[in-house]
Amino acid sequence: MQKDDAIINPVKGKSAPDLAPVTVMTSSQSDLDLLCDLSGLCDSHFKNLMMSRIYPGYDNYIDFSVAGPVVGAPYAVMLLESLIVWGAQKIIFWGWCGAISPQVKIGDIIVPTGAIIDEGTSKHYHADENEIAKPSDRVAEKTKAVLRESNLAFHEGVVWSTDAIYRETCEKVEHFQAKDVLAVEMEMSALFTVGKFRNVEVGGILVVSDELSALQWNIGFKDKRFKQSRMAVAEGIDHLCQKLLTPS
Repeated sequence: MQKDDAIINPVKGKSAPDLAPVTVMTSSQSDLDLLCDLSGLCDSHFKNLMMSRIYPGYDNYIDFSVAGPVVGAPYAVMLLESLIVWGAQKIIFWGWCGAISPQVKIGDIIVPTGAIIDEGTSKHYHADENEIAKPSDRVAEKTKAVLRESNLAFHEGVVWSTDAIYRETCEKVEHFQAKDVLAVEMEMSALFTVGKFRNVEVGGILVVSDELSALQWNIGFKDKRFKQSRMAVAEGIDHLCQKLLTPS
């Protein structure tokens, strides 16, 4: 962890729960609900934190925590900072993204191996905007292993993280296509950067919800394959959390 000279630092309040070492952050309310339903987490066991809910697990029945929804780098980092002081040590971010590469289609799964910093939060954590933020190698490798064991195809590569959802211009898309970027989203680079800064392990898994590769917006939020992939990821997350809880 780097030296922190901030005036305000995250703290754990008296009523804050103790989180399991592994925590899953979801970007959407629908995925939060889906994961809670599949995992057996219920509405009687959660804490409100800002605009999100935190499900800490309970009674040795659920041994990972779930938090969300999360949108955008600044808010994602605000939440992550609190999760860390509450006890999270290994964090999986599960979100949606828009395809940049023509080889990536709606419903595809992506495991980011890096994220281009085009958001405003990372620089405040000593990140160079010209560098590519990296996930935890261990979390990324275990994520890929779980997907392979589940016979789920996936892409691995760099994504582009931006604050400006309505400024994904043709020029920018073509620029990042030339750099072999797979997709665009809003949180990954900041989460990877803060994970490094706070000395915790952060990884990500993304499902493609729409496509921009043809320089037009192809919407897939209601696409059958998109829904199937989200369900498949949700079903694999429990297995992934178990892998991350093991020391090896």
